[in-house]
Amino acid sequence: MTTVRKFVAEMLRDEGGASAAEYALILAIVTTGIAGSAVALGNAVDNAIIAASNCVSSAGSDCG
Repeated sequence: MTTVRKFVAEMLRDEGGASAAEYALILAIVTTGIAGSAVALGNAVDNAIIAASNCVSSAGSDCG
C-alpha cells in the first residue's frame, strides 16, 4: 500500500504533463494566428489582382 501512495504522490508532484499541455496550447494559438494572417493576406492579394484586372479591362479609365 505504501508504494501506491508513493506513486500517487509522485504523480501529483510531476509537472511534465502540465508543461506539455501549456506548450500545446501556445502552439495552437500561434498556429491560429498564422492561419488567420494567411487568409487575410490571401484576401488582400485576391482583391489587388481583381482591381488590376478591372483596370486593365477598362482601358480608357484612370485607375491610379
